[in-house]
Amino acid sequence: MAGVTAAKNQHQVFDVSLPQSGSKCFDDDGRLKRTGTLWTASAHIITAVIGSGVLSLAWATAQLGWIAGPSVMFLFSFVTYYTSTLLAACYRSGDPVTGKRNYTYVDAVRSNLGGFQVKICGLVQYLNLFGVAIGYTIASSISMMAIERSNCFHSKGDKNPCHMNSNPYMIAFGIVEIVLSQIPDFDQLWWLSIVAAVMSFTYSTIGLGLGIAKVAETGKFRGSLTGISIGTVTETQKIWRSFQALGDIAFAYSYSIILIEIQDTVKSPPSESKTMKKASLISVGVTTLFYMLCGCFGYASFGDLSPGNLLTGFGFYNPYWLLDIANAAIVIHLVAHQRFPDSEFITKDIKVPIPGFKCYNLNLFRLVWRTIFVILTTVISMLLPFFNDVVGLLGALGFWPLTVYFPVEMYIAQKKIPKWSTKWLCLQILSVACLIITIAAAAGSIAGVVTDLKSYKPFSTSY
Repeated sequence: MAGVTAAKNQHQVFDVSLPQSGSKCFDDDGRLKRTGTLWTASAHIITAVIGSGVLSLAWATAQLGWIAGPSVMFLFSFVTYYTSTLLAACYRSGDPVTGKRNYTYVDAVRSNLGGFQVKICGLVQYLNLFGVAIGYTIASSISMMAIERSNCFHSKGDKNPCHMNSNPYMIAFGIVEIVLSQIPDFDQLWWLSIVAAVMSFTYSTIGLGLGIAKVAETGKFRGSLTGISIGTVTETQKIWRSFQALGDIAFAYSYSIILIEIQDTVKSPPSESKTMKKASLISVGVTTLFYMLCGCFGYASFGDLSPGNLLTGFGFYNPYWLLDIANAAIVIHLVAHQRFPDSEFITKDIKVPIPGFKCYNLNLFRLVWRTIFVILTTVISMLLPFFNDVVGLLGALGFWPLTVYFPVEMYIAQKKIPKWSTKWLCLQILSVACLIITIAAAAGSIAGVVTDLKSYKPFSTSY
């Protein structure tokens, strides 16, 4: 998500009421002329999409098997691409070339649907933000523990169990987040885009490389056509895990929430929607290829024993330094990628003089609300430190409303598609089908949490 903010900064420092809007330096809304192209938009999408969700794809493939696993990934990629084209058509209200621009996802919902739908969209976004913060806290603690255990094994020998508790690492991550959350416009810092992109590609590529190396070392592809075998898990567990796998895959493709913001960096002509449709095709294609490789080689490496977090499956042995780099990259990426809730209504700053530096703008709302937000997400992470289950639930809750429902409804309103027409019916069938998938994925993830809680003691379980 940080990948788009640097490109947007240059457009947001100018007043929209500037009179030069017709000049060569400004666009039709008075903002500095946008310079984004097909390739920059594609790059923004790819860097925004590829993240911690890639780590659970081997596990998801293991639940579904060699046939259903890749097929479901391809299905999600197709749905994501198609609904992205619908959303791209809603960047401008009215005329697709000269209509009023919508700068964010919520702006598009407000312009096309309005009323109660805007409140629902805002609620879903905040719930998604809250859930992602929990997922990031869990993922970062797992990576920090992996580094510590790796070093423990190599200093004390592999006979030492090196047990440790995840809570101190979650608290440490929370403290860092509280500090960073007080930096005004933290997610707008231009260098965060580069850091987040480099880190995500670092650990994703290392995971893929180790998967390929392990397959080459053993000389065989593990796994089966139908996924994890009955006996390793019960029939009921297999059903719930298969549903949860849908949520894990959905989470890996979640980027629709920032598509409008990426589109707002693109120059015209050609129209922004045409450019974004091509960019979505390129980026979803590249991402799907990368996901297929990570998921399939991870499954081929571990078979039924594929871990929920791919990087924890390679053990703590050689090349341990490479795994340390990958896990450190995850932590840095999650810190750089974090976003915090804000308010447009409470914006008063208090000037706090700092000797030798510029005055710090202290915002009481930011101080209190963001601190409470981080504390809440950290405590919940400590109560439910189940990476795979949380990722599946996040994917389920965000997929239907943000990736499918709102884009479909906005497109219908924008294009004035008549009710009960063939196109209207097809779009509604797509929406309902995806709603069913979301419900199944959410049920599977909740079942996973319930199962894990049977053997977990909050605040005290060690790994």
